[in-house]
Amino acid sequence: MTVDVEATRDVVDIITGGWRAQALYTAVKLGLPDHIEAGRTTCGELAAATGAKEQGIHRLMRLLVAMGVFEGNESTGYRSTRVSAALLDGPQSLRDMCLLYGEEFYSAWGHAHHAISTASSGFEVAYGQSFYDYLSQDAATARRFQHTMNAGSMFFHQVPEIFDFSGGKRVVDVGGGGGHLLATILGASPDASGTLFDREHMMPKAREHLAATIGLDRVQLVGGDMFLDVPTGGDVYILCRVLAGWDDDAVVKAFENCRRAMADSSSRLLILDRFVEDEDSTVLPALWDLHLLMTTGGEHRTLDRITALLHRAGLDIARIAELPMETTALVAAPRPPSQH
Repeated sequence: MTVDVEATRDVVDIITGGWRAQALYTAVKLGLPDHIEAGRTTCGELAAATGAKEQGIHRLMRLLVAMGVFEGNESTGYRSTRVSAALLDGPQSLRDMCLLYGEEFYSAWGHAHHAISTASSGFEVAYGQSFYDYLSQDAATARRFQHTMNAGSMFFHQVPEIFDFSGGKRVVDVGGGGGHLLATILGASPDASGTLFDREHMMPKAREHLAATIGLDRVQLVGGDMFLDVPTGGDVYILCRVLAGWDDDAVVKAFENCRRAMADSSSRLLILDRFVEDEDSTVLPALWDLHLLMTTGGEHRTLDRITALLHRAGLDIARIAELPMETTALVAAPRPPSQH
């Protein structure tokens, strides 16, 4: 039997992916990107700065250079790259994403066989409680998760390019979290006003961010539950990455609440989310979907499925636009009463 060397290499590349992820996580946990940026460019200096053994740092750096995270070697000194620059501690950093994925999420994926076999959360097996219950009890992880969500929001600045918020529109961001999307939209649309709607515990963080960015004179903050009702009178309702953790009936209820609350027939529902394709799927959307199963037991839906749920709620898709980070924008319009 002839060995298929190429297939063997492909298998090895796939099954060692977790090792690479853990190597990057360890580099971030030790603060290596920041230390190298600060001029500590030898393994001895990095070991002294981190408290790690020099031999361990040397072997880790060998791999990280091969992966393109850093450049250089022990004799020339190690240097930063675009990849390591994205991991420096500070605003827009991917540092917290690496830490969250390397710790809690890595543990959840350790129970992938159970999660896939039972279609239930691997996180709950690893930690004995749901992901969101865990976040409510662990402030440090909750902060990392919020930073991770923010880091994955690099498409926010393009949202005003694919939808016109001008003309004095009132924008209601349902499940608006820390207010980053609403601040971006109002910053790009000076005559628009906004309402941020989310659970009460999100209000302090959202108020702080909106006050620092666009000012509280243009925005209202309302606490509540989108499955019960949402603020009325909006010209645009936004649901950004809030649907994946809920079943179809709950999602339809949220859609119905937004439709009923709309100011008039010209109002729109803007859905910003990832969608999967059952045929010819690319890797990343399929990975994100499976990751939801591992963490929350949730899922990403196909475009056909979300269209059907909108139809049940009396809404039709008027337009579709693509955004970065595998994100799709759906603009939904209320169906005339006679067509319900």
